[in-house]
Amino acid sequence: MLGTWFEIALWKRILGALVLGVIVGMIWGPGTESIAWVGTLFIRLIRMVVVPLVFVTLISGVVSMGDPSKLGSLGARTLAIYMGTTLAAITIGLILAAILQPGVGVDFSNAIPGEVAEAMPLTDRLLSIVPSNPIAALAEGNILAIIFFALLVGVSLLTLGEKGKPVADLMESSSEMMLRITHWVMEVAPFGAFSLIAVATGVQGVEALSSLFTLAVAVVLGCVAHLIIVHGLLIMHFTLKLSPLLFFRGARDAMLVAFSTSSSLAALPVSMSVAEEKLGIKPVVASTVLPLGATINMDGTALYVGIVSVFAAQAFDIPLSLTDYLLIAGSTTLVSVGTAAVPGASIFLMSAVMDTIGMAPEQIGLVIGFIFAIDRPLDMLRTSVNVAGDLSVSTAVANWEGEFDREIFDRKLKV
Repeated sequence: MLGTWFEIALWKRILGALVLGVIVGMIWGPGTESIAWVGTLFIRLIRMVVVPLVFVTLISGVVSMGDPSKLGSLGARTLAIYMGTTLAAITIGLILAAILQPGVGVDFSNAIPGEVAEAMPLTDRLLSIVPSNPIAALAEGNILAIIFFALLVGVSLLTLGEKGKPVADLMESSSEMMLRITHWVMEVAPFGAFSLIAVATGVQGVEALSSLFTLAVAVVLGCVAHLIIVHGLLIMHFTLKLSPLLFFRGARDAMLVAFSTSSSLAALPVSMSVAEEKLGIKPVVASTVLPLGATINMDGTALYVGIVSVFAAQAFDIPLSLTDYLLIAGSTTLVSVGTAAVPGASIFLMSAVMDTIGMAPEQIGLVIGFIFAIDRPLDMLRTSVNVAGDLSVSTAVANWEGEFDREIFDRKLKV
């Protein structure tokens, strides 16, 4: 029986666990909180490997470049595509919100105001990239700071040549070690996914979507449209004419983990694993583009925030001009860089964006409290979009940088 379990593809085990979790949650209800510790354990295991995995694989990837100047073109292309896909996502969200008008006729009289959180200012976020204490950055899990310090270490090893080879070899061995540990942790994923989805369904209930049906439909349609139109085209026309279907098959393990955890950062180890083993993305790109994407690429979140902002304006009868729509799009794209890759982080981004169109703090608080019931299930969906976007951009960059293995992509995904 144990052998049969491991013979089943991981994505099938996770998907089956998600379906079973929804059923158990609907039947058991709030009692599912008694198994919440299983999901918590899985999240802790995932987060345990994130920091060392990012640090050692990034250093190893930079060393494998052989030329520090290559980092410049890779970094510039990565940032440009990430910002472009985020802008495309918010545009799709605004168009759908304008067409479906989810906020028309909504009554906030029974809403309990939520806490209006302030997002970290962009300048502070940028300054935090340079760690005052690299050890503290590793301990705190500050991914951008870790990326910055790891890049410096990697480039310094390149410039040292033979003198830096012992440390470079150590980093390469450490990278293999962390990937092996990640594989072991992923065997716990079906149980963690079952617990997380069962608790979410049992505590909130699927009926939470019914009160905000149009808003939920707009978000779901927006996420699907963004995956098909933006990332489908990115894979099909801006790479070596790859098949979007094969790409999404390769990305499904990471997307399912992102769905169950609602955290791009928690899904990062799985994303790095499938990038190299199923999508043919070489370590030099996977170890740099994916950690950066998990931190600043918020396609699904940006789309959601755009729809909710228009929803709120419609509900409060606040007229929006073309300038307001452009303001929402621009501010969401920029502020998303300062959004943490953790569950519920969109609340920070949402309050900052709605403030730009003149909404009062009291109104923002009502909106946040009103949509809180459906925020978690929709957070799961948009996090999957975020992770798919990370892998899509990584695939495109790997193609352009000559760091893509077509044989791995084709062979692995046809099995």
